[in-house]
Amino acid sequence: MTKFCDLIKTSQDKFKDECGVFGVYNHDEAATITYLGLYGLQHRGQESAGIVSSDGNKLHRDVGMGYVADIFHRATLKRLKGRAAIGHVRYSTAGESKLSNAQPIRITCNRGDIAICHNGNLVNALTVRNHLEFDGSIFQSTSDTEVILHLLARSREKDFVDALVDALSHLTGAFSIAILARDKMIAVRDPRGFRPLSIGMLNGAYVVSSESCSFDLVRAKFLRDVEPGEIVVFDERGMTSSRLPQKQDPAQCIFEYIYFARPDSVLFGRSVNVVRKRLGVEMSRETGVAAELIVPVPDSGMSAALGYSSESGIPLEFGLIRNHYVGRTFIEPRQSIRHFGVKVKLNPVRELLQGKRVILVDDSIVRGTTSRKIVTMVREAGAKEVHLRISCAPTVSPCYYGIDTPLKSELIASSHTVKEICKYVRADSLGYLSLEGMFRAVGNGQDEFCTACYTGKYPVDFPQDEESQFLLFEKF
Repeated sequence: MTKFCDLIKTSQDKFKDECGVFGVYNHDEAATITYLGLYGLQHRGQESAGIVSSDGNKLHRDVGMGYVADIFHRATLKRLKGRAAIGHVRYSTAGESKLSNAQPIRITCNRGDIAICHNGNLVNALTVRNHLEFDGSIFQSTSDTEVILHLLARSREKDFVDALVDALSHLTGAFSIAILARDKMIAVRDPRGFRPLSIGMLNGAYVVSSESCSFDLVRAKFLRDVEPGEIVVFDERGMTSSRLPQKQDPAQCIFEYIYFARPDSVLFGRSVNVVRKRLGVEMSRETGVAAELIVPVPDSGMSAALGYSSESGIPLEFGLIRNHYVGRTFIEPRQSIRHFGVKVKLNPVRELLQGKRVILVDDSIVRGTTSRKIVTMVREAGAKEVHLRISCAPTVSPCYYGIDTPLKSELIASSHTVKEICKYVRADSLGYLSLEGMFRAVGNGQDEFCTACYTGKYPVDFPQDEESQFLLFEKF
């Protein structure tokens, strides 16, 4: 995964997810289907992408830096032969990124060719890696994912699945994994099910994906989620299932609904779009204020804003227009332009905002710097009042299970009251949805979800002080 120093150097004021995983078994065009599936997951990672295929005798690999469309071409996909393939998109970071960390990772060991791609974060990976290196293991990347392969290769279990269970028994944290061997594909979720992974069917072929929206792109039928702690094997026998021996309470990431997942996905058994609209409904009930206009912050604020509008009766208008063609970096002019970074990505529609009391709906506040710029931009476009509404509870703690978050000290809600944050972002009022409101929106499933970023209560232990956590991520 990413190096922690990258996290603290980045100026981004939004959370970033780790990655997306896709796989196909028993399809004539496995590599091409995987390529298209990764298109559907591009929102989950833009730093690198890769595909590994199996022709039944050996594995073929191609990875690169950048977007899926920049890496794979017709000739590339033609070289990725076989009826099975797995693919991966890795998330974007403002710091150093390396081709050696691009996934899937492929190795040749005593079990033959193996490839793996991973969404999540192994919180004890540094400790395990140190032990492995002390025993002579040589690592080719700085990814925590590679630890799984070393443990798999070293296992004394003869059966492949038994060896995988043995390897994963040494690890704690979040992992949704796709593994490709010469004659099989395997999908696994950790016992708590932090990160999503789904199964679909395409003309007799099996597909797996981090989100069901990619099934729609390739016309696959959604079957079900890989259950927390489940190992699903796809081979010549079809699909078989077994369980990891560790039985733990579920802790699925509730923030997938708030921000990461595409609204057209079905996640943890629920429509993301429906949940986000319910978040807006609950937010309207809890934090209603008099206004003439609701304006979503594109794109993740859209569905919640629709729900807020339907419940409150206040009309919704697209008063902020997003530039969808912004690259990963841009050159700022020497002469300072106020709020340049935000202005490149968003622009207000002045005739809609002029003289209006505006409710601005967004998904979250991290450091508060971007919210401050957007509120100021809307006010400078002529809005009479700007009321900021956030469709989740205040984020007070970092995530260590697969989300790029800053240090606790950099999260504005960890050390400031709502009133203080409101003053900082220059809004006339600020309202967060309560944690209870979030649970109502997902259907009272509070026992299913991890809410550590809102409560500081972590379901899997990790080094508690920030210095120790820094060392953990610095290695990777």
